[in-house]
Formats: sequence, structure tokens, C-alpha cells
Amino acid sequence: MIEVKNVSKKYGNFEAVKNISFEVGEGEIVGFLGPNGAGKSTTMNMITGFIEPSGGQIIVDGFDIDKKPKKAKKQIGYMPENVPLYNDLTVKEFIAYMADLKLVKRADKKAEIERVLNAANIKDVENKLIKNISRGYKQRVSLAGALVGNPKILILDEPTVGLDPKQVTEIRDLIRSLKENHTVILSSHILSEVSQMCNKIIIINEGEIVKIGTPEEIENQTSEGNHVSVVIEDENDKFESVVSRISSIKECKLDKKVNNSKYYELECDSNSDIRKDLFKECANEDIIIIEMKKKENSLEDAFLKLTKKEGGEN
Repeated sequence: MIEVKNVSKKYGNFEAVKNISFEVGEGEIVGFLGPNGAGKSTTMNMITGFIEPSGGQIIVDGFDIDKKPKKAKKQIGYMPENVPLYNDLTVKEFIAYMADLKLVKRADKKAEIERVLNAANIKDVENKLIKNISRGYKQRVSLAGALVGNPKILILDEPTVGLDPKQVTEIRDLIRSLKENHTVILSSHILSEVSQMCNKIIIINEGEIVKIGTPEEIENQTSEGNHVSVVIEDENDKFESVVSRISSIKECKLDKKVNNSKYYELECDSNSDIRKDLFKECANEDIIIIEMKKKENSLEDAFLKLTKKEGGEN
């Protein structure tokens, strides 16, 4: 659906994007992540055709965006960051305006407006001025603008920024529903949202792609060891002796004490699960386990490890 082949972008002597390549398949929801200045927005703007690459090739649904820009851009709906809308138009007037910009045929215009209003769940505010609707509805209207013309590809830049938790959930569910008919690329600083919405993630840092994979693959590949957190009550101070008898525990560290409870961090062999053995040994020594959990590597942990160096503005 989208092929980015050895694409670079230079501004004078500064190379914002450095020879990157990736593919986005049909029906995928792809999260595009990177710190400020990483080249994320530059790359998205090159895919939309808003700016021209210095080198490489971008193919959109079979069309080279450099050689056949009109056909390539027709396949793309773009929702920019910060909700740039015309506040003195009603919601319906704005959608009609977008239909004119996208050259929707006059005979199809009315049906297209109704389709988009329903697809974005904004039918109930169609006659309200945009300046009088909530931030959540404004995000929906901006997304509706991208949906006009029924493009195969949607590129969404920070679609949940500035929303409250309820609005974030609503937009997230709406984006998920779009995968039935669209391929979606979205950027976001809310990593938990990306993890829940996207089936593939592309991480860019300092103009280079540093990792591509599913959220689970990226989390697992950047995990550093196998760690278990344990909270116990151990009146006879036998816990460390118990730990020494379990060969797959490599290190035991007392993190803190709170009243009668002790908090331990255990580092274990990479493929071992020590929880069953530890429960058994602690029971034999009258050690009470209050809590025990395996520490999982989150997408946020992975992102921080992969983007340790900070960049400037992009």
C-alpha cells in the first residue's frame, strides 16, 4: 500500500531524514513514533506529498508520488495536528467545503457528506458552528475532513492530543473501526494509545529508522533480563536463604522496607519462571508472600531505550 524506499530529506547541510525504508500493508494501523526532531513529521509530510524528498522513492497504492502526484495524493486523507478548522462554518458546511476541495462529483456530494458525518459520528452536531463544539468533536470533524473522498490511506498526526480520557477512548475506538476500509498511519506521543491501537510500530530517531515491529515484538526485543518483584513478610529473615536455593535466580536485591513488609527485586535466567518454586519454598519457611509479579517491558521502556539521544526540532 505504501513503500518508502531509501528516502532522504536535506535542508542545506542538515539531513533531517537519512535514507529510510519501510512498507505499510493494506488494512494496517501503523504507529509512527519518534522524539521531537527525529524526522517523524518530515517523513509524514513527504508521504502526503506536502514536501518533496531530496532522494529516494515513495510509492502510494502503486503510484510514484513524484511521477504521478495527483493519483498518489488522491489515495490519501490527511488529518494535521492542532485541528486547523474554519470556526465560522458549521460542521456540515466544513465537510461540504472539503468535498469541493477534493473534487467530489456534484451528483455524489450530498451522499458523501452524509456518509462522512455518520462515519465520524458527528451527525448530531452537523448544524453547529465549529467554534461552539467541544475539542473532542473538533478532532472528529478534522478526521471527517480526512475521510472525505473515501481515500484508501489515512495519515493522522497526533489525533488524540489535548483530549480528556473519555474523548481519547472515543477517538481510539473510531480509528480502530477505520481499518476495515482504510490503511492508517498515525503519530502520537501517548505511547499507551499507540500500543492499543496499532498492529505495527515504526520508531525513528535522528532521521533513521531504529526499529520496526509489532508492539509485542518491540517490547520483547528491548527487554533487559527477566525480573520479578516480590513483597513479603519475613519475621525470621530467611528469604535470602530461600532465594539462594533456587538456581535460576541470579540476583536478589532488597529494594525497601515498609513497616513489616520487605520489597525485593529478583533477576532470573531469561527463560525461567521462578514463581511456583518460590511460593513453595517460602511456604515451607513460613514466609508470607503479599505480592509477586513479573516485570514486563512496556512500549514506553522500549521507546526510551531506542531513542536515548535527544534531537532538535523537526
